[in-house]
Amino acid sequence: MTRFRGAFTALITPMLPNGEVDYEGFRRLVAFQLAEGIDGIVPLGTTGETPTLEEDEEEKLIRIAVEEAKGRVPVIIGTGSNATKYAVKYAKRARALGADAALVVTPYYNKPNDDGLFRHFEAVAREGELPVLVYNIASRTGRNISLPLMEKLAAIPGIIGVKEASGDISQIGDVIREIAIPGRAGGRPFTVLSGDDALTLPLLALGGDGVVSVLSNLVPAKVTALAHACLEGDFAEGRRLHYELLPLIKAAFVETNPIPIKAAMTWTGLPGGPVRLPLGSLGDPGAAVLRKAMQDLGIKLQG
Repeated sequence: MTRFRGAFTALITPMLPNGEVDYEGFRRLVAFQLAEGIDGIVPLGTTGETPTLEEDEEEKLIRIAVEEAKGRVPVIIGTGSNATKYAVKYAKRARALGADAALVVTPYYNKPNDDGLFRHFEAVAREGELPVLVYNIASRTGRNISLPLMEKLAAIPGIIGVKEASGDISQIGDVIREIAIPGRAGGRPFTVLSGDDALTLPLLALGGDGVVSVLSNLVPAKVTALAHACLEGDFAEGRRLHYELLPLIKAAFVETNPIPIKAAMTWTGLPGGPVRLPLGSLGDPGAAVLRKAMQDLGIKLQG
């Protein structure tokens, strides 16, 4: 059964100045990630502005990601929706296009009860025919997945782990202790990845597997080095890298993700471009904080 470990980049969707998707820019970004040693890529998630993408745009992005990865690293596609039938449809599409797994966010806006959540994820895992990573991010969805519910989800064949962005390190530790370490996911490995860059170090110290990172869009080699150091038990090096990156991590979330990270990438000459409405441009105070953090880390800015 699939288990993901290390650093995985929650890829942005680069845009041209007119707001159209920059497909060649996206191809460049995937190649950049591979060259920098990333362990996997995660297109079409929150950072990819998926709610504003058309289905044909999504399909082209999946095709490019799979073509560029060439099986060298896993391609985990965001296939979530607040309608179960569409989440199943998107998982099937990802599988048909060659993805390795689906990242399925908690249904947003609807605020389903536990029965609805269980049946939603069960349907995607059963009918989508791709390994499923549950994406728990209550700040975006209005619903936290509790430990008892996560235990039930982990027992579903096809659900292989969780991207934990609850921000609750106590809850994350409970998931690792109660599900991942004892192998209670039906005797299968259960992956626990951080959905917050700032919590990568503590999650790995608790026995987790890695991170789905926003920051690694910009500095993939450093985020990968942090994850690998901790996985290898070198927490002194992990702490050093954590504190080195921490000001930039904070700056990358000075406004709603992915507004700052796309601005940062554009400033360095990487494909970034504007965000799509309803997201807006990075304000001057946030831009100043972000520029300083980048310069302090020795990142060269072109504009």
